[in-house]
Amino acid sequence: MIHYHGGPITPTSVAERLWSGRHGFVSFENPSQLPLVAEVCQSFALDNGAFTAWSTGKELDVQGYVQWVNAWCRHPGFDFALIPDVIDGSVQDNDIMICRFRDAGGDLIRSVPVWHMHEPIDRLERLCHAYQRVALGSSGEWSVVGSAEWWQRIAEAMDAICDRNGQPPCKLHGLRMLNTEVFRYLPLSSADSTNVARNHARERKTYDLTEGMAALVMASRIEQMNAASAWLRRFSVQYDMGISL
Repeated sequence: MIHYHGGPITPTSVAERLWSGRHGFVSFENPSQLPLVAEVCQSFALDNGAFTAWSTGKELDVQGYVQWVNAWCRHPGFDFALIPDVIDGSVQDNDIMICRFRDAGGDLIRSVPVWHMHEPIDRLERLCHAYQRVALGSSGEWSVVGSAEWWQRIAEAMDAICDRNGQPPCKLHGLRMLNTEVFRYLPLSSADSTNVARNHARERKTYDLTEGMAALVMASRIEQMNAASAWLRRFSVQYDMGISL
């Protein structure tokens, strides 16, 4: 599993130390550190910034995003870019967004659509058989990653798409799922989070660590755990986690 650490990370000295040799996740809404990420990371992925645009009431600049992705997609460290999405949109809204991305010059082969958990599971099944990788986004009443309700919904999704061996039909990326108590139960190929970026300063104060060391400790703690190799179905997850699914 690839662990993508999102930014921005401040100060720059900490960002360089943390991202060196790791994997970065950069948002179109906060792109300033992408040159650093591309220079020091093993690989990087690009986020369309839909969540930031949605939370601030802005409209996502699809044409600008496509131009940004196209400027970076030939870099050796580039992994994939998220196709623009509508966080609380309908199936039609998000299918239209895929078409807008394509029509603006976006490369669908190396890009990743987002399935939102409030959308019907049959859309997830459709996307998984049409793309090499699909991102899973927590939304609607399942917006809190790791809640009991969230686990019920993700279990339904995994039961629907995984075969009898617990294998999904394509690679899965967990948006905001870089939590060891989440990804170790799911057959994810990758996941991202801004946890280190947001909390390393507080971690430093709590444990009296030197600047940058807190970020390294947090990242190492996350990366020592891998995703599940297969979906173990509801009874196994319920037994391991002690929650009712």
